[in-house]
Amino acid sequence: MTGNGANGATTAREVKISCRNIWKVYGPECDSYFDDRNGVVDDPPGLCDRMREDSHVVAASDVTFDVQAGEIFIIMGLSGSGKSTMVRCLSRLVEPTAGEVLLDGSDLLKASEDELIDIRRHKMGMVFQNFGLLPHLSVLENVAFPLKVQGQSRPEREARAQEMVELVGLEGRENAFPRQLSGGQQQRVGIARSLAVEPELWFLDEPFSALDPLIRRQMQDEFLRLQKMLHKTIVFITHDFLEALRLADRIVIMKDGRVVQMGTPADLVLRPADDYVAEFTKDVPRVRVITAGEIMDTGGGGYDGLDPANGVAAETTLEDLMPRMASHPEGLAILNDGGAIIGRVTPQDIVRALAAADAEAS
Repeated sequence: MTGNGANGATTAREVKISCRNIWKVYGPECDSYFDDRNGVVDDPPGLCDRMREDSHVVAASDVTFDVQAGEIFIIMGLSGSGKSTMVRCLSRLVEPTAGEVLLDGSDLLKASEDELIDIRRHKMGMVFQNFGLLPHLSVLENVAFPLKVQGQSRPEREARAQEMVELVGLEGRENAFPRQLSGGQQQRVGIARSLAVEPELWFLDEPFSALDPLIRRQMQDEFLRLQKMLHKTIVFITHDFLEALRLADRIVIMKDGRVVQMGTPADLVLRPADDYVAEFTKDVPRVRVITAGEIMDTGGGGYDGLDPANGVAAETTLEDLMPRMASHPEGLAILNDGGAIIGRVTPQDIVRALAAADAEAS
């Protein structure tokens, strides 16, 4: 799996959370369409049409995907596509009508209320567009609040909260109240609070969409910095493809409650499944999604003349690679995570890749 996010080159990872044939339907007697939580009476495509004809709202339609440990998995689509419904089904803030949600192999939908509370307190972190800070509590108290709910002592929770405040770059603002902070600072508090419980799984639903463009870009940078340090499993919701492009290891695009396409950012940009996906990606320059690892020449192991000191990682995009080519016409070494040379990219490789991408797009 190739990622543009913090995780780097292709790796095989364990599955952290899966959704299997998830349906979320609103309307009277919607359960009558399903033989139980995990089974559908009718053929799924026909079932969806029947439900809508019967005035039901189908918010999620037979959705299936896996989220691998340590990856940034982005769900995106236009308003009403079902993306926020899905993240709420994964966390059981909304109860799916049918299907399975497997967390570390166990069906989350079968968890008791007490078990679910414990999972949310200790395994899940959530950040939403609305920061949800408690206005009467200071920054430190806001961050420490979930630890207070867990029953930790005041010294323990304040020490942990202080670590998180420093992690998100808010040291010196511990005693400030939310009204005294900028929008970006408030969102940092929300992120620190969600990380205080050391979650294994992190849900973020359009966390930066309320911020102005400059602050939004800074928060994306901060998010990637944190992910490089923490290696969380992240499900991230956005409607902004350029944001997804910066952050995602993989993206799933939804429309009318169903999955249209799933893959790496490069998969979606270079090989859109249909016109809907193509519309999402039409303005994305190819140099921002094609990576060095995708076009490198492995050369049978011979890399004479290449200096590892000038090498780049396999996930480096052509946009970042091209300026360096001016002073290295012989090509650049492509390095793995251990710093060993695994390939070479030359200016000619870049020209061929862009020409092929343009030909495929047309």
